[in-house]
Amino acid sequence: MAANEDQEMELEALRSIYEGDECFKELSPVSFQYRIGENGDPKAFLIEISWPETYPQTAPNISMNAFFNNTISLAIKQSILDKLMEEVEVNLGTAMTYTLFEYAKDNKELFMENQPVHIVTSVGNNISVGTHEIVPSSKKRDKKEQLSKTQKRKLADKTDHKGELPRGWNWVDVIKQVLSFEHFK
Repeated sequence: MAANEDQEMELEALRSIYEGDECFKELSPVSFQYRIGENGDPKAFLIEISWPETYPQTAPNISMNAFFNNTISLAIKQSILDKLMEEVEVNLGTAMTYTLFEYAKDNKELFMENQPVHIVTSVGNNISVGTHEIVPSSKKRDKKEQLSKTQKRKLADKTDHKGELPRGWNWVDVIKQVLSFEHFK
């Protein structure tokens, strides 16, 4: 079978396997991207695989130079590429794009275990990148409710000099209640 026939068969298989998968993107009939991890996951990364004319007899070109991967250290990127190239050598001569994507998905945690979590924060025109520990939501500080000047004034009018509401502020007028009940009889 010629290389182009192998490529056409693999292309058809990839389209049917990844149909509707938002992580998979076909850039051209010989170039594909796959996002490993969910959107917003600080340890997610993107792999781009493109086929040379003689693929699958020769190795595909694997790249991690996408903008999506800018937060990943060069050492981690190189480590991932090295491990993917080991898989390429094992599968040389067969259709391997699906195999490489699945291998990366299965080993995502292993690949990214030494990658620090980067959180980008933006304040005004200043952008800073920092490494932070992930804090459980129970330990986050509660924000105080901000009142407008009018709301503060109304609150001050309702309360006495100690900041307490007057006695009976939420009492129900008994006579009004009795009259409203008689009305329904």
